[in-house]
Amino acid sequence: MIGLRRFSMSGFVAALVISGTVATALAQAGSPSSAASAFEERFSRAWPNTDFSSVEIPASEILSGGPPRDGIPSIDTPQFVRLKNGKPSEWASRLRDKEPVISIEISGDARAYPLRILMWHEIVNDEVGVMPIAVTYCPLCNASIVFDRRMRGQVLDFGTTGLLRHSDLVMYDRQTESWWQQFTGSAFAGTLQGRKLKMVPSRLESFAAFRQRHPSGLVLVPEDPNSRQYGVNPYGGYDSAAAPGFLTGEVNTYPLAAMDRVVVFELDGAPAGVALDYLRSVKRVAVNDVVLEWEPGQASALDTRNIADGKDVGNVVVQKRVRNAKVDIPHQVTFAFAYRSFFPAGAIIGLQFNHGAE
Repeated sequence: MIGLRRFSMSGFVAALVISGTVATALAQAGSPSSAASAFEERFSRAWPNTDFSSVEIPASEILSGGPPRDGIPSIDTPQFVRLKNGKPSEWASRLRDKEPVISIEISGDARAYPLRILMWHEIVNDEVGVMPIAVTYCPLCNASIVFDRRMRGQVLDFGTTGLLRHSDLVMYDRQTESWWQQFTGSAFAGTLQGRKLKMVPSRLESFAAFRQRHPSGLVLVPEDPNSRQYGVNPYGGYDSAAAPGFLTGEVNTYPLAAMDRVVVFELDGAPAGVALDYLRSVKRVAVNDVVLEWEPGQASALDTRNIADGKDVGNVVVQKRVRNAKVDIPHQVTFAFAYRSFFPAGAIIGLQFNHGAE
């Protein structure tokens, strides 16, 4: 179903808003108790401390990603080097200008987390400013999200379960062993089921852009530079694939291709998306009080074997007008299949979609 709405845009007065549905290939019949039983049968032996008694999603949606629990190790004692007048030193000097980093700034504390590291660890438990945060990256969804780790009076530490749902990282917290969906920040199993982590504004931007904005910022470096192939993309050519792996049903992303990028953010309390190809063509989109801007200069982490050589997918900034200023809001630049897997009716704003655009 396709409908038209009007938005205020720089150079354009209208955009196409596409709503879609997910047609799952699996039967969804069954009560919450049957879903819980299926979870307990499959996972209780490996996860004896996780409460599956009230799980409501089908266990068939959970797939093994290959590694076991913590087989992709989180970084729990992150190490950094500081930029000096925007110039990197030591290991950070290996980073090239267009390499992607997840950046965050809280109370004047600015930090960059290179994807060449997150590609191999997926979660960094850190404290920035006065806030304990989890910096997360799921390569299969290209989902980069930062969460506040505080929940119900305690600080949670996160690790990887080795499991996937809709091709997205399933995290767990080490305090209650509840399971959390990285894409939404919601717990769907365990004693914290139904709780949702607060997302913290961050950017996925080039290293050059971070250095320009924060010339004395901190840059994450590996504890042992030789322990992983940092700088290598183990998913070579992934973002040019016809479809992702690890899906349990068919996802309707029409008229986008499954691997087209979408900028996802919250609009008036509901998920919304802007097709990256469209944003790239117009450079700026304003939707109500949210402004999205694009400029070139960031390499895709999921294109070539060497992350630094990836095709230019550009830098995206998403901000909200607050009085006379604009402030960053939580967002992510993900794939269309991921967005529609978790938000089947989520709007996608755009006029033209060029599936092979560089």
